[in-house]
Amino acid sequence: MGQMMSSDGQPPDLRDLSGPIVLCGAGKMGGALLDGWLHAGLAADKIAVFEPSPASQIAALAARGVRINPDTAALRNVAAIVIAVKPQIAAEALPALAPMIGPSTVVVSIMAGRTLQFLAGALKDAGALVRAMPNTPAAIGRGITVAVPLRATKAQRDLAHRLLTATGTVEWVADEALMDAVTAVSGSGPAYVFLLAEALAQAGVASGLPQPLADKLARETVAGAGELLHRSALAAATLRENVTSPGGTTAAALDVLMSEKGLAPLLKEAVAAATKRSRKLAG
Repeated sequence: MGQMMSSDGQPPDLRDLSGPIVLCGAGKMGGALLDGWLHAGLAADKIAVFEPSPASQIAALAARGVRINPDTAALRNVAAIVIAVKPQIAAEALPALAPMIGPSTVVVSIMAGRTLQFLAGALKDAGALVRAMPNTPAAIGRGITVAVPLRATKAQRDLAHRLLTATGTVEWVADEALMDAVTAVSGSGPAYVFLLAEALAQAGVASGLPQPLADKLARETVAGAGELLHRSALAAATLRENVTSPGGTTAAALDVLMSEKGLAPLLKEAVAAATKRSRKLAG
């Protein structure tokens, strides 16, 4: 995994966290968080993981001191509980967490569609709650997470922030209603980018390129342009303009992509559809 970065561009340092930190659910996103915490210096023996069917790489962490499915009686007044289970099993998974919640515990949920109201109802003893929406680039330390707090003190919010920055950038909002649009833009957004690479490769084949070459050109172009956007302080529109010579090949393509029926209105429609579905799933 690459170097983990916090929201200010600096690698997070979790060596001073007192713990214990509980992770409920160690699938792809939970596993990415766990990996990020260990890379950021959080002591393995300060972490407890609850996962009914841990993958081999998760189970192997027991040798480093991570507690896998420990007796909950040994865990009281934990510093933070991070919930990363599938939202459809939340109702059955959350009650087991209640005994571990103390007066200073912050509960952080990265379950899609599960609201703060749902969490407060399922975990009645929880004082501080944080609902967060990460995205899949968290697996390489380049994710972005948006979080909204409920009844969290500054110290609790800071702890949640440090845990979440182990997989990339973190932004905070005060209005939970924004989380549906966040889900549609950044949560689902990587799929839109992958579709762009897929469609670009298909267009290359249609223009005569061999499939392997078209796949390679599309993949490297999307990845390289994304890295340029990441490193540059310039706006995306400015970077686009810098590539576009008047009357050139890029301009000819953009005339199509920026037409009334082009990419912008399609993405607006797509994000609106995803936002609507997110609201429906949240009830």
